[in-house]
Amino acid sequence: MADPQALDEVVEFTSGLIRIDTTNRGGGDCRERPAAEYAAERLAGAGLEPLMLERTPGRTNVVARIEGTDPSADALLVHGHLDVVPAEPADWSVPPFSGEIRDGMVWGRGAVDMKNMDAMILAVVRSWARQGVRPRRDLVVAFTADEEASAEDGSGFLAGRHPELFEGCTEGVSEGGGFTFHDGSGREIYPIAAGERGTAWLKLTARGRAGHGSKVNRENAVTRLAAAVTRIGEHEWPTRLTPTVRAALDALAALYGIEAGRTDVDRLLEKLGPAAGLVEATVRNSANPTMLDAGYKLNVIPGEAVAHVDGRYLPGTEEEFAATLDRLTGPDVHWEFAHREVALQAPVDSPLFAGMRAAVEEFAPGAHVVPYCMAGGTDAKQFSRLGITGYGFVPLRVPAGFDYPALFHGVDERVPVEALRFGVRVLDRFLRAA
Repeated sequence: MADPQALDEVVEFTSGLIRIDTTNRGGGDCRERPAAEYAAERLAGAGLEPLMLERTPGRTNVVARIEGTDPSADALLVHGHLDVVPAEPADWSVPPFSGEIRDGMVWGRGAVDMKNMDAMILAVVRSWARQGVRPRRDLVVAFTADEEASAEDGSGFLAGRHPELFEGCTEGVSEGGGFTFHDGSGREIYPIAAGERGTAWLKLTARGRAGHGSKVNRENAVTRLAAAVTRIGEHEWPTRLTPTVRAALDALAALYGIEAGRTDVDRLLEKLGPAAGLVEATVRNSANPTMLDAGYKLNVIPGEAVAHVDGRYLPGTEEEFAATLDRLTGPDVHWEFAHREVALQAPVDSPLFAGMRAAVEEFAPGAHVVPYCMAGGTDAKQFSRLGITGYGFVPLRVPAGFDYPALFHGVDERVPVEALRFGVRVLDRFLRAA
């Protein structure tokens, strides 16, 4: 079991990492190196030999390997990212990079996404060093840059340029699941991620005839673009159930005593009540317009107009997604992928999933563990290129009324101190036996 010092260090490390501003604004505007140095120093203090690797100066990744007791066992990757999304200080109750500990919470950008998990990993590894513990299988620990943008300087760089560091790794664990979901009836549901929708960030370009704003123009690029964006935004995507999502629905239906196989999916979601929030974003593809750019003067009709759309697709539906975009954009608007990453799914009947379930149930008696698919994406996409099957597991027991998922990229991001300590205990139990 994790020692008492680990329960204090996880709080200290979460706060310390938050105080290091690693805001990723995209386009290369980020510097993770100070946080990477912080992590590497603490790994070195546990007797490890961490490597610091950069594709771009200042965009630093950290990788270390812990040798297991069973040389015949496959290795396990445990990873977390060091960068965070921007935060506007004026909107926050506390300075977002203060790492302040108040009201039993650690406050700041990254408290839930995902410097909490980074701190848990460090605390567990250091606890093992003090106790002389080794895991059964080799454990590769990685702290990455650039997850909140393209991952080109982070997991993409590591998977593409340093695959030898992950030799033997067949499975990986990172962000996206393991937290308490309260359904309002007293149940504690713990979703563990066993899948991710694919990323399809799109650029739409409409071209037309430039001209004076006072003249009739049947080839107005803005009009063409606006029509396509409206069609995309209003499109009703059909239901497409992947094995992971079906397993999630079956588990939730069983929990609530609902005959899932005889119920329409949307009707089933209605019957699930608040728990539907765990799956409703992943029963179909989606495409949400997010940015528009056209024109340079009010009385000039521009010859080009551009929009960006955040698209997400389920495993096995990429061709259908593309065909739908062809139809919705029409002949006057060209679309292309600005960024694309694969959809993932992992088996929910694996020994690793069972190990995560057992660890949660040991420290949260009465917990209801269910699989689910993440609506967005993580570094697991890049590591999947190395044949690594990814799961989302950041164990946190949060109190009723604490809306943990809403704090991802949200204002006043914070994590309960006791949730961090619970996470260390569960992660320690899981990784020892994995």
